[in-house]
Amino acid sequence: QLQASGGGLVQAGGSLRLSCAASGRTSRDSIMGWFRQAPGKEREFVTAISWSGSTTYYADSSVKGRFTISRDNAKNTVYLQMNSLKPEDTAVHYCAAAIPRAYYAGTYNSPNEYHDWGQGTQVTVSS
Repeated sequence: QLQASGGGLVQAGGSLRLSCAASGRTSRDSIMGWFRQAPGKEREFVTAISWSGSTTYYADSSVKGRFTISRDNAKNTVYLQMNSLKPEDTAVHYCAAAIPRAYYAGTYNSPNEYHDWGQGTQVTVSS
């Protein structure tokens, strides 16, 4: 089970830190990812992190440099630090877990690669 929290209303330029607490059958070895879905749009990949935290993946230049993913395996929690927020970042943000693949050259950017999903937390950025 995944429990996302930390969303809220913030002004443009502000920051938020999302948390995703994992429990139950979600393994500490899992790839952990963040996705977001704005109204009327498809769910899109934001970022992901390997079990060790040594490898991270980011969607593109729209979030890279502003968002940072990290994890604390002792707490079984993944974080998404979001800085310099823009109104276009407004969306429900979801955390998810995927099984890591050996010798995988992909970036875990497809929702289909994830087997467990949190309930989502709303992020609203006002202009």
